[in-house]
Amino acid sequence: MYTVIKEGYGEYEVKKSKFISYVVPYENFEGKLEHLKTEHPKARHIVWAYRHLQEDQQIDENCTDDGEPKNTSGKPTLNILYHNDIINTAVFTVRYFGGILLGTGGLVKAYTESANRALNDATVIDTAKLYKKPVKIGYDKINHLEYLAGIYYLKIVKREFLGTYVIFTLQGQKEVIDRLEMEVGK
Repeated sequence: MYTVIKEGYGEYEVKKSKFISYVVPYENFEGKLEHLKTEHPKARHIVWAYRHLQEDQQIDENCTDDGEPKNTSGKPTLNILYHNDIINTAVFTVRYFGGILLGTGGLVKAYTESANRALNDATVIDTAKLYKKPVKIGYDKINHLEYLAGIYYLKIVKREFLGTYVIFTLQGQKEVIDRLEMEVGK
């Protein structure tokens, strides 16, 4: 299985309709959806799909056509994640209608193409290569660690506040976590 550690972006235009896709880590799903609604108030549709591995190791999948004909947008988007064996990832596609109907086949092709372009732009990693490591820091370095974790696309899995220090459990590529640990330790 694979997951996205850095967002991706892709566009596709056909018959004056514009499709703008974003691939994001699942934990950013709600925030990204709200952001897109604000950023694209005149868009006709915001289609999304996600696959998320739950604690019981079951994969939760969901998608929406957001007003497009049934199974012409959300399901093809979800299929991209499924066929690439990607989890803990969401895909959004914003559509600006160009005035020309594309038909069901045209919609499937357009949503698929736009989402694939975004996925190709994203950084994807084999989940087996994800590494977890606890990093112990003083309270004065919390903001710096959180800032660097965002820049390096590391996931903060857990925070433990203990007396005079904090333990952050980070998940990502081992060499990136090691680099962050060295920078925060300075």
